[in-house]
Amino acid sequence: MNCKSYYFFNVMANETRWKIINSLFESDKFVSDLCKDISEEQSKVSHNLKILLNCSIVFSKRQGKYIKYSINKKTIKPLIKLIKEHTNEFCNGKCNIKK
Repeated sequence: MNCKSYYFFNVMANETRWKIINSLFESDKFVSDLCKDISEEQSKVSHNLKILLNCSIVFSKRQGKYIKYSINKKTIKPLIKLIKEHTNEFCNGKCNIKK
């Protein structure tokens, strides 16, 4: 399928990336902070950050020898807020996908 929005939601649907997005929703962070927040190894977090960066879901800014990551505040932060409002109001456990 050659559809940008389909690819976008596929990127967002990954559990590790979703944890990173939710962590960055609260505040900007370095990789080491993200690793602690989501209990994942640095290599896995860095790999998934690269994918999020490619889609401009997150941005990076060098601070000395470290890189600080932030969520895209223009589009992604409002989208995540809307998703949280929707799930809190309408899902109530009904959105579970049975494998």
